[in-house]
Amino acid sequence: MSEKLLIISHGSTFMVDAIEKNLRQVGFETFVCDPMDKDFKDKVDNYNIYLIYLGDYIMDVAESFVYLKDTCIEQEKSLNVIGDSMEMQEFHKVIPEGVIENVFSRPLDIKKMTTVMEEVGLQSDSNAKKKSILLVDDDATFLRTVKEWLSDKYKVTIVSSGMQAITYIAKNIPDLILLDYEMPVTNGPQVLEMIRSENTTADIPVIFLTGKDDKESVTKVLALKPQGYILKSAGRQKLVGQIEEFFAIKKAAQ
Repeated sequence: MSEKLLIISHGSTFMVDAIEKNLRQVGFETFVCDPMDKDFKDKVDNYNIYLIYLGDYIMDVAESFVYLKDTCIEQEKSLNVIGDSMEMQEFHKVIPEGVIENVFSRPLDIKKMTTVMEEVGLQSDSNAKKKSILLVDDDATFLRTVKEWLSDKYKVTIVSSGMQAITYIAKNIPDLILLDYEMPVTNGPQVLEMIRSENTTADIPVIFLTGKDDKESVTKVLALKPQGYILKSAGRQKLVGQIEEFFAIKKAAQ
């Protein structure tokens, strides 16, 4: 295992140094970052596993933690926290319990924490081998539903607008984009045009999600030459089946 792990702590302490040393010994590539740093968001974007060492600074960096929360939800990253009961109460005002994978109480049992984090690293390594899908839709309920359908087999990242999709692929190249055809501000066709106009993203496969199945609408979708289209009314079995078929055909072609 050689997973990257970001330790988030305000200021360096003997305990943080000991935590980092133990995590390195089991194979993690670690970096310690202060949530008050100007480049905190950039650091967050470059890691898949986070370990926060809490203190009395939580509400001073609420904006940074909100960004961290959104990243973990949208990109299925692992958030782990070290803190006492009072710190956790304060922390839950910013990040809800459901987003956190593991909580390690203080006083900290470093050996136990290291063992648990080693398992997190192995799981992350396994997930990294899954095909990655960027799901783009302005309907939050649809996003959550389809992500749940696909997450067993694929690494799914969700965004709720066309411009968020463009921002994401500027730093990440997914194996497939599932793109809503009709969205406010920047619609699916406009997003596809931007994707195809850049050399670094032009070859990303795009499958449109559309709510209309009449001949005129389907013809309009296919005229943009995506890799295919999926009706949003399709049930779980059909939607998952179409995506599996896409990856199977791609693999056979390679």
